[in-house]
Amino acid sequence: MTIRVMVVDDHSLFRRGLTALLTHEPGLEVVGEAADGVEALRRVKELQPAVVLLDNHMPGVRGVDLLPGLLEVAPETQFIMLTVSEDEEDLAAALRAGAAGYLLKTIDGQDLAAAIRRAVGGESVVSAEMTHKLVRAFKASTAAAPPPCAASAAEESLLSPREQELLREIARGASNKEIARTLGIAETTVKIHVQHILRKLNLSSRVQVAVWASERGLG
Repeated sequence: MTIRVMVVDDHSLFRRGLTALLTHEPGLEVVGEAADGVEALRRVKELQPAVVLLDNHMPGVRGVDLLPGLLEVAPETQFIMLTVSEDEEDLAAALRAGAAGYLLKTIDGQDLAAAIRRAVGGESVVSAEMTHKLVRAFKASTAAAPPPCAASAAEESLLSPREQELLREIARGASNKEIARTLGIAETTVKIHVQHILRKLNLSSRVQVAVWASERGLG
């Protein structure tokens, strides 16, 4: 199945180069581009791509600030930040806002294509250079936050025992395929459970689920 991709970046030369690069990747099709937030919201709503590659720093708006609106008009779309920023606060903000991944623009073309495919498959995609910063950011937020309380237990009780098992697997970074193998269920069943978890916890992406679980010590 062809994966429909959209590119949102204010630099036209970068957009065109990225479009040309992805065109040569089997199974990927760039269906649209946008240069700013207003155009991005309109075109994402119109095109409903499977994946949007979203720059974080554009004139007048940050990509992370666009995410809530983009997710509202295209809840099934996976949004991957593709940026030059190696700031761990940008990384944490993007994942908390619902991004499916955070990749640096220095990424190799084939690695980018592979990341797009993994995101569509339900995996979190973060550049290797940013992984240690992600861990550091979560440790800092956990240290600053009060210890888990009854409210966390009440939230988790919304989930069925099977969904709680999946929650812990997601928190440790397991892919849908790995979860299916571990729990002895079909991969399609895993995807259904993930959607139920998102709805019950009022979250918008798999990455947010991992963050939610990690913050509560469930990983």
